[in-house]
Amino acid sequence: MISLMGLSGLAFGEQVGVDGARMWNGPEYTRFVVDLAGPIEHKVFALENPHRLVVDLIDARLESDLPAPAGDDRVVAGLRSGVRAGDDLRIVLDLKQPVRAKSFELAPNKEYGHRLVIDLSPRARTASAQQALPAERPARRDLVIAVDAGHGGKDPGAVGPNGTREKDITLAIARKLATRIDDHPGMRAVLVRNDDRFIRLRQRIAIARKHRADLFVSIHADAFHDRRVRGSSVFTLSAGGATSEAARWLAERENRADLIGGVDLKQRDDLLASVLIEMSQNATIELSSIAAAKVLAKLQRLGEVHQQRIQQAGFAVLKSPDIPSMLVETAFISNPDEEKRLRDTNYQNELAAAILEGIVEYFGEYPPPGTRFAKSPPSALSKAAMASAQRYRIQSGDTLSEIARNHNVNLSVLRDLNQLQGDQIRSGQVLIIPGS
Repeated sequence: MISLMGLSGLAFGEQVGVDGARMWNGPEYTRFVVDLAGPIEHKVFALENPHRLVVDLIDARLESDLPAPAGDDRVVAGLRSGVRAGDDLRIVLDLKQPVRAKSFELAPNKEYGHRLVIDLSPRARTASAQQALPAERPARRDLVIAVDAGHGGKDPGAVGPNGTREKDITLAIARKLATRIDDHPGMRAVLVRNDDRFIRLRQRIAIARKHRADLFVSIHADAFHDRRVRGSSVFTLSAGGATSEAARWLAERENRADLIGGVDLKQRDDLLASVLIEMSQNATIELSSIAAAKVLAKLQRLGEVHQQRIQQAGFAVLKSPDIPSMLVETAFISNPDEEKRLRDTNYQNELAAAILEGIVEYFGEYPPPGTRFAKSPPSALSKAAMASAQRYRIQSGDTLSEIARNHNVNLSVLRDLNQLQGDQIRSGQVLIIPGS
């Protein structure tokens, strides 16, 4: 028996209710969060043969089910619980390998009550395992797409005339989309939820940011009281939603470790922090609109769309200031014909294929630097394109993406040709614009 943690947070009196638990599987560690009705005393220790992590909660009782770990979790294989010494709750995490554990308690905030947080990371590799690793990692990384299945758990979403629940449809389509993303070279999917669980809206953003997603796609099915209404639509964040979110980030920056474009807001004064947030949001909203337009165009090929243009709304899941985000309403589950189509596996595959096609087209034109989607250098441009190149002097208010779009030029080619490291440009600067 290896003792990892001591005692913390003495609690007296009645048993503390354990309202449930949550688990996130990250690239470096797995986080296990226990939701509590109040402060608690706890012990954490490890057992071997087989590997287990034991969490003893003193004078506590379990009031809801424990979650099932994700199938691809590198650390946790399963969870179980039982009563110990009459009044204590014991939670056992069955492990796939030895771990290092760190536990700490969090006080209530606006969204959560008391919490016990346990981070589990694999122990350092042995020397022989380290030698087996390649000497160098690939210079370019895969794109990361966060696929969010709307609703889940206690939130069924809309329900169709024949009892079809939105949360089931969105999960089925999200899984199919994630599989197609993983099968596409240079791309990797992160499923925000891969089972029937409830995840708060801002937690969905946090999961995407934790995995450093390049794009966030939330899958939904629309509903209306008029059952004749039908068709797909795609939403991005509205200006009003962006303004309120900027104010929230500015107000909370002292209490969070989030980064905006690689800049820690806690180290900036109010004015500079506000400007940095606005700059990041403007670029993100512009890219979100471009990506959403690509997806909507592909959905139009499947049939009728409810709105011919990208719609804007203040949906909470679209409010990440540094990840281009869209919400796809695949069809109206309230329409009996579309409800039937949404239940059909073939149609779900068609929807997933259309969404992926739009995503691939977007990243083909706007690949993040350092990804496998980044285009080849300007030497790949044809002689005709270079022969007909023109010069453009940047005006006040211009953005690089607008210039690329107005001249029908790939944004990454424009960057490479003008030896730009990012999208920052200045008034009076002259760009070389290749011919078509």
